[in-house]
Amino acid sequence: MLQTASILFAITALGGLLMAAIRFATKHNPPAWLAMGHGLLAASGLTLVIYALCTQAVHPTVLFALVLFLLAAGGGAIMSLAYKWRQRLLPAWLVIAHALIAAIALVLLLLAVFGGSPDQAG
Repeated sequence: MLQTASILFAITALGGLLMAAIRFATKHNPPAWLAMGHGLLAASGLTLVIYALCTQAVHPTVLFALVLFLLAAGGGAIMSLAYKWRQRLLPAWLVIAHALIAAIALVLLLLAVFGGSPDQAG
């Protein structure tokens, strides 16, 4: 389940990079369909992580990654509702903060899922 969530978040990150490139290269917001797909994939990943936390033993780092993903989701919601919906250009600082928080969360999740645990070393 967490492996699937990791893949969903990795695809989401690629879409986020594309949207950031559109925002910074063209000085226009990315298309709504791309932003909605990005949010849908992220929400799917969040759902799987939450379900995994509730139903199985997971590395403690997964909970920290979830908190960061939720913070990033809040930033995404602000960008969508306060800026994109009102047809205002997304602020660069918010795009960057959203991306950094989500990227840190993704790295933590990937390390927890694919990095192995210290008790398996050796």
